[in-house]
Amino acid sequence: VLNVNVGVLGHIDSGKTALARALSTTGSTAAFDRAPQSRARGITLDLGFSCLRTALPPQLGPGPGELQLTLVDCPGHASLIRTIIGGAQIIDLMMLVIDVTKGMQTQSAECLVIGQIACQKMVVVLNKIDLLPEGKRQSAIEKMTKKMQKTLENTKFSGCPIVAVAAKPGGPEAPESENPQGISELIEVLKSQAYLPSRDPSGHFLMAVDHCFSIKGQGTVMTGTILSGSVSLGDNVEIPALKVTKKVKSMQMFHTPVTYAMQGDRVGVCVTQFDPKLLERGLICTPDSLHTIHAAIISLKKIQYFRGALQTKAKFHITVGHETVMGRVMFFSPAPANFNEEIQENVFDFEKDYLYQEQYLSKDSVSSEENKENDQAGEVQLPKQQWALLEFEKPVTCPKLCLVIGSKLDTDIHANTCRLAFHGVLLQGMEDKNYTETFLPKLKVYKQKHKEGQVERVMDDYSVIGRSLFKKETNIQIFVGLKVKLSTGEDGIIDGGFGQSGKFKIRIPDGLKPDTKTLLTAVSKKKSKGGKGDMTKEDESSKNDSAQPVAISLVFKRYVFDTQKKMIQS
Repeated sequence: VLNVNVGVLGHIDSGKTALARALSTTGSTAAFDRAPQSRARGITLDLGFSCLRTALPPQLGPGPGELQLTLVDCPGHASLIRTIIGGAQIIDLMMLVIDVTKGMQTQSAECLVIGQIACQKMVVVLNKIDLLPEGKRQSAIEKMTKKMQKTLENTKFSGCPIVAVAAKPGGPEAPESENPQGISELIEVLKSQAYLPSRDPSGHFLMAVDHCFSIKGQGTVMTGTILSGSVSLGDNVEIPALKVTKKVKSMQMFHTPVTYAMQGDRVGVCVTQFDPKLLERGLICTPDSLHTIHAAIISLKKIQYFRGALQTKAKFHITVGHETVMGRVMFFSPAPANFNEEIQENVFDFEKDYLYQEQYLSKDSVSSEENKENDQAGEVQLPKQQWALLEFEKPVTCPKLCLVIGSKLDTDIHANTCRLAFHGVLLQGMEDKNYTETFLPKLKVYKQKHKEGQVERVMDDYSVIGRSLFKKETNIQIFVGLKVKLSTGEDGIIDGGFGQSGKFKIRIPDGLKPDTKTLLTAVSKKKSKGGKGDMTKEDESSKNDSAQPVAISLVFKRYVFDTQKKMIQS
């Protein structure tokens, strides 16, 4: 039996469950009246899983065999995001269910976004065609089909099959005798779209358990889908949420005892002395293969349909592995010189310097002010890759390299906006609770600082007094030795404070240029002349006409996580 997992997604009330039910019953009666118990269990396998078995289509190999489509009915919304992300690695084919009388709705768009992140192939199902008046039905279906094709044009599902059905004619209240329409055609389409999924038995065993129950005299059975790796009879498996390890006593697939199962398989695993009430849903895995982390570094991309900027320090719902928790983000990018460098995938280099960003850089985040200037200069420079530091409100248990999605689930469910904000890959988790002390100092993210002041007066050819660069209360000692530049071109070094009001002395190793000196003495002469208290109108105007004061600029960078807050100049 070849198993292909089909995710059933769509806006609330588009008829996902009715469709799954119609498919699994049509499927099971047609294909195997001979196995009444599987038909009886066709839908009760668990919450969101039901099966449909049919003959193996020719493109999947010659000879007898069966294709089993496991329908993963992804319920309501928040759990949809969790379910799919958890099952992202194992959903091979996605059915996007659309209510034909409504067309694309908010969550259909979100499902589409998730599909693009998680899945390779899609079939669109236009449901509830029984609600269209007979005479106009065909034209309405054609119109909606065209509309959907247009919507999908710029996604990776461009040109995917679109099938019209009525999963439960007459709606939920109608008698069972009403036969669904279009289901056998849909099954043919699903068969034509089925492919041999790439499965990988290597790597750590990880299984998403969606059901847990006990069988008298046997033990506790956990059924679920294997997300990665494989499992054999007698293996030890860990239930990380409960920190217990159990031995696999027996396993079943499709009511048949087996000794081995691998990624993508749907399997029941039996262990002893474990109370099923403790685990309804969750993960089980190779002992010690998951880590529980308090923070993480991820590489990420913004989801184009999300409106608004992604701001540093903002909170998002972060879905990672099988959990969704609140987390705070801090975005950073390569240093500007490395914006175009190709970045190695799935690793994070702690040796490099990174630039702190107030928000994720995207075409729309670069403000209009800058655009005006940049228009002449051509395209806005965006880095090839950006990262974020995520800090979770409570620790999360997840695999080492896993998919991460950030969303704003607290947005009004009826608001017509996409709530998924970004997706990425977890590159480095921080398991230490005190990661701010033990781990973050290794992360070299810096802020570029720029301070401006003016020259107050000349002391001699090699030194000047400056003002307005520091506040009165600043400890100028920590700035001693930093380089500054005068707007007239000289380089200087901060030598120390001068007096009590935040003024300071600058040493000019190469000496002041004659022009600068003239400029500065002219400015200070005017001042001293006007200082007698008998300032006339002419003097005042001539003072304003006099040269601009000479500016002093101080540029340095400071690492965000440096405990000593050192200032560094290149």
